[in-house]
Amino acid sequence: MTEESTSLFEKYTDIRPIFKKDRDILRPSYIPENLPHRRKQIESLASILATALQGSRPSNILIFGKTGTGKTAVMKYLGKEIKAAHTTNEGRFSAVNFIYINCEIVDTQYGVLAHVGNYFIQDWDERIPFTGWSTEKVYNQLREQIDAREEVTLIVLDEIDKLVYKSGDDVLFHLTEINADLHQGKLSIVGISNDLKFTEFLDTRVRSRLGEERMVFPPYNANQLQDILRQRAELALNDDAIDPGVISLCAALAAQEHGDARRALDLLRVSAELAERDHATRVTEHFVHKAVNKLELDAVEEVVSTLPTHSKLVLLSILINEREGSLYSTTGEVYDTYRELCRQHGMNHLTQRRVTDLISELDMLGIINARLKSFGRGGRTREISLAVSLYEIADVLRQDEQIKDLIDSRPHQNQTKLL
Repeated sequence: MTEESTSLFEKYTDIRPIFKKDRDILRPSYIPENLPHRRKQIESLASILATALQGSRPSNILIFGKTGTGKTAVMKYLGKEIKAAHTTNEGRFSAVNFIYINCEIVDTQYGVLAHVGNYFIQDWDERIPFTGWSTEKVYNQLREQIDAREEVTLIVLDEIDKLVYKSGDDVLFHLTEINADLHQGKLSIVGISNDLKFTEFLDTRVRSRLGEERMVFPPYNANQLQDILRQRAELALNDDAIDPGVISLCAALAAQEHGDARRALDLLRVSAELAERDHATRVTEHFVHKAVNKLELDAVEEVVSTLPTHSKLVLLSILINEREGSLYSTTGEVYDTYRELCRQHGMNHLTQRRVTDLISELDMLGIINARLKSFGRGGRTREISLAVSLYEIADVLRQDEQIKDLIDSRPHQNQTKLL
């Protein structure tokens, strides 16, 4: 068994490596010592946050920008610099409690307050539990912990819009009001979002206090993305491990998607991994194109596999109609197919209004295209089609044990045209 195991992995490990260091250097989560083309934003934010090192409360800040424009990287970089400034200049600069929270993961009022409170509590027996306390009790514990030390606490709420859309703005109201209840400690908030409109859902008082300072991060252009990729490639890849055109191709493809540095880094990393698995000695443009296909398929798989059952059945209905020759399906045609699938599945179907909502959600996720078409007095209809490969969707849906037997169905449809 040992010999089989050794021979099995030998062909994958006994090759000339393309990576010279941890491949996580090519992941967006890695924060390098220098962030190319973000010096202006770093300096601007540092000028605001510097007051925290002097023991004063800095203004609350809202940072906006599209995905992959360096917002999170810059704030984590500043967090490291704030801690380093206190450590190397102890006595001159005050300590600052830098707390980073990803609101895609911690997305409830209780969760955010507990996360901040537990930052200060070292004894596990005394920590705020995941659930069970009243919000008032959690808030009071958090306030006591912050006020127990004469320091500034800086809370970074990344993807703050996710928190607001799910749980409202109560937690932001508490956090922006807390300084009135503090005697020693001070608290400031930095909110990060790629949604400029989420502030419309905030109470006027919260919006005013939260957005004392605002900053917008512009997208990277292709040349800037090349600089970012070259920096990471020098750290992560062996010399002469990539063809000259690879970095420019990755940058150009990512620049087409609103200058997304995350996309560019993922393309370069996956290209290198595919080349290594293929026993290639260099990363070529061929592997970049393979990486594009792989990343797109991975994204589709992740989104589709996590959909609720009824959403999957609606998506399958669109797939079946398209497979049967309908370039576009109307809402009525999709609903007819969906009801037939529910009957075959042995489950109750949703109303047409609810299915229409699910179609809109699939459209927002980018899995389908649902274009509203008006016929004047003749009514309106949606022209619905898949936005990704029919075969890719089918492969992902086949992984669901509940509906895999329905993939090859050919249910009878009524030709309903109007919404």
